[in-house]
Amino acid sequence: MDWDAFFTVHSDLPREGPGEPADVHWALEVAGLSGAVSVLDAGCGPGADTVTLAQALPDAQITGIEKHGGFVDEARRRVAEFGTRVTITKGDMSTPGGPYDVIWCAGALYFLGVTEGLTLWKKALSDTGAVAFSEPVLLDGPRPESVRAFWDEYPQITAIEGIEKRVQDAGYVIEGERLIIGSPWQAYYDPMTARIEELRAQNPSAALMAALDLCAKEAAQWRAARDHIAYALLVVRPA
Repeated sequence: MDWDAFFTVHSDLPREGPGEPADVHWALEVAGLSGAVSVLDAGCGPGADTVTLAQALPDAQITGIEKHGGFVDEARRRVAEFGTRVTITKGDMSTPGGPYDVIWCAGALYFLGVTEGLTLWKKALSDTGAVAFSEPVLLDGPRPESVRAFWDEYPQITAIEGIEKRVQDAGYVIEGERLIIGSPWQAYYDPMTARIEELRAQNPSAALMAALDLCAKEAAQWRAARDHIAYALLVVRPA
């Protein structure tokens, strides 16, 4: 993978993964968050959910942490309107600082591993802190072959029971679960597809063309099985 080409495809996209503001609002309600709380957006990407968190919690202090410098710059531009109460940091979400009343992590915890990441984050939470995270999940029932192909690069994927066990192995209890399926994925892939078409028209290099083809294939695989591809969104708290 040519990472420069990959990030060229992914620059200036609204989101870096499936999701929508309703997911954030649901998680905050389940976690019982309001007022002058401290929030971390771990693996915040270009800051789409950071903005939603800032809007939903107008008295909160919010930190986004992101490893890729280009996304850090995009996120900082997006959250500038909120002033000093929202900060974007370039860094590793395995060492997030804290303490936080909630850690939000949209589709990025799998980089650490669910059990491993939740275990690391215990020391980053306040006494009553919670984690809300989304994780690839296999749905019950028959699965088209396209589902297997879509998740080919993530062999650790399990049904919801497997995620629940990884949460429990980290010493957490589950306070709420819901599926991210359908329109939140479209909110990710439609802008990506438009970006791919735009770049194809600009006489891309061989490396960029390979990245465009790879991303277009991913989007096509999702569209072929959109009702069978999902994330599970969980709100969990140390036991």
